[in-house]
Amino acid sequence: MDPTTTLTALRDFCAEHLGTGLADRVISLARPGFELTEAAPGQAAGHSRFGGRAMLEPGTPWPMCEDLPLSLIAVLDTDALAPWLGDLLPPGTGLLNFFHLDKESEQCDPTAREVASGFGTEDPEVGRVIAARPTLAVETGPPARSSVFAPVPWAAELAFAFPDIWDSAWDTLDLGYEGGDYEAVETFRGAIHADWFPPGLLFCEDMAFGRPVFPTGSSSVMLNGDDSNRYHHLLQLSDRHEWRLDGEGGWMHWSIRTEALRAGDFSQAIPTPDMW
Repeated sequence: MDPTTTLTALRDFCAEHLGTGLADRVISLARPGFELTEAAPGQAAGHSRFGGRAMLEPGTPWPMCEDLPLSLIAVLDTDALAPWLGDLLPPGTGLLNFFHLDKESEQCDPTAREVASGFGTEDPEVGRVIAARPTLAVETGPPARSSVFAPVPWAAELAFAFPDIWDSAWDTLDLGYEGGDYEAVETFRGAIHADWFPPGLLFCEDMAFGRPVFPTGSSSVMLNGDDSNRYHHLLQLSDRHEWRLDGEGGWMHWSIRTEALRAGDFSQAIPTPDMW
């Protein structure tokens, strides 16, 4: 299904429950995203995958945290996703390599936990995103002491994501705290995360772009009181993989300020673990 048709179906659903005017305001919070699932042969979204080797341009240094190398967690092939993201990504973004300091898996370096203790969960030293042009990128083996996870190619299915039920982005609708509009939206946002299943809405554990969900708490962005609308979500990985990163329950996210994303400056991407 194409993005316009998918978004129209979601808007129609919202209008049934909220009325047209309020539905248009609510739908403004929806962002395109992709459910990531293990791909059948020939169905992978380009080079998108969990684990495996990094896809880096020759000469790109492997990211480090002090003297310990980060581990390649995932690769997103944005060229395969870009047609559904509009002008969100600058042309030529290509491949995004997601790295993090592995301090939880069975193969992590014995010193990793001690090294990580000197950094905050959002510190760019412990989690980085490195872009690479597909025409130049090559599979790059990791240095010693870096964990290597078995590759799992991903298929990507488009849908739209609303903010998590606890996300302060809902407050930006300026509904006030009295009247039918506020009560209707409160009921709506609770129901879509618990009872209703709108067409075109993203319900998944592993996700690219869209908006993150935080089943065990909230993001550090929310806890710090920052406006989540100023950020864009890049990748969400649930606790069902062979690793655990930060946060409560092993869920992990990477986010980036919107202006940095549009400029292609992925050095500003930050790890945002699920936390209480």
